[in-house]
Amino acid sequence: MTFSINPATGETLATHFFDDDSAIDGALDRAAAAQRRWAEIPIGERAAAIGKVAAGLRSEVETLAQTITAEMGKPIEQARAEVEKCAVLCDWYRANGAALLADEAIDVGGDGEALVAWQPVGVVYGVMPWNFPLWQVLRAAVPILLGGNGFVLKHSDNVQLCARRLIEVMEGAGLPAGLIVNLHVPTEQVTAIVDDPRIAAVTVTSGLGAGSAIAAAAGAALKKSVLELGGSDPFVVLADADIDKAAEAAVKSRYLNTGQVCIAAKRIIVERAILDDFTRRFIERTEALVMGDPRDEATFLGPLARERGRDALQAQVEKSIAEGAVLALGGKPAAGVGSFYPATVLTGVTSAMTAAREELFGPVAAIMAAADAEEAIAIANASDYGLSGALWCGDPERARRLARRIEVGATFVNGISASDPRVPIGGMKRSGYGRELAWFGPREFANPHLIWAR
Repeated sequence: MTFSINPATGETLATHFFDDDSAIDGALDRAAAAQRRWAEIPIGERAAAIGKVAAGLRSEVETLAQTITAEMGKPIEQARAEVEKCAVLCDWYRANGAALLADEAIDVGGDGEALVAWQPVGVVYGVMPWNFPLWQVLRAAVPILLGGNGFVLKHSDNVQLCARRLIEVMEGAGLPAGLIVNLHVPTEQVTAIVDDPRIAAVTVTSGLGAGSAIAAAAGAALKKSVLELGGSDPFVVLADADIDKAAEAAVKSRYLNTGQVCIAAKRIIVERAILDDFTRRFIERTEALVMGDPRDEATFLGPLARERGRDALQAQVEKSIAEGAVLALGGKPAAGVGSFYPATVLTGVTSAMTAAREELFGPVAAIMAAADAEEAIAIANASDYGLSGALWCGDPERARRLARRIEVGATFVNGISASDPRVPIGGMKRSGYGRELAWFGPREFANPHLIWAR
């Protein structure tokens, strides 16, 4: 069994029992049957059905947001924003979905007629994280469902109430029962489900260890997988950047969702000529962030979602300081009830330190110095991760040239990393492979079926 525990109060909200073999078998049977029926529905009708989910989300925004806040500690304003972002995602695929998977004619020079038909692969298994308990699920599931596939969810143990309520909203909006289901299983049972013949492919957003194990199981079964395994994203600020805007954006990027964001600005790399000025402005803005009850509208920093995450973060901070980093702000768990950790700033960080080598999944910023733009790019690339990054520069053309050299899946120039249905998201190196969103998401789990009539 597992528990939903309010990380702000320590209160147990619910107890969840694992699904037994019979329940798993029945759910997979229902998903496979529902998927076969769903695949026969024209793409335009599937897109329209997904669009109805947007209305369902908006009608339940407060209930869903309060569940997110209670179960994983997200400040309520940010929780509402997550629900709305999910609705916007559904709206976008309703409007654009049919065109994304339309048949594509191929010119074969008069040798008959050839086309590629984008067809479903079957039921996709999605292993999803807790930090955006609705968005992460729908970011993966909506393009997959649009393509005529089914979706079996393995959500995190600590957000099972979110999983249950999301599926209720989706079925209430008219998606067929069984097309998307949540299987609550222990970690050791995940690979067995990956191997099940009713599962056609796998998508994972998780940590490196779990993602590698699931990818290995998928590979052994010759099944497609898409992985997003976290990151240590660089946020590069060059000397000609607008320092004030860059500092403001860096604070937002680093501390949103209490720092529990894969694409957050984790390594803030600043040219030495502006380092002191940038650091001062960054710390001033960080000190102004309000930490407290996530139900309070004024709160920006809530508790960390899990106590063990707070303990791991503290260990990383202490190790980094022992390695030579300077603690400029914060650095100690808050006293009292709840897994609160204050906004923390480490300066003097180098690529050899824990704060740069490992992903800090919480409200800790690592500020690093670079002599010039060349060294800044070198530091940005001196990481095993490659999810996303940001580059702040006063010369747009120079910024575009430098952005191409950063070894990540996406670089945002004079902005912060963000996921948006209009553009792809995904990484390289140890951040994973494959893409979600835009037209990439539906096609990752579609069979490009060539039909050539002569």
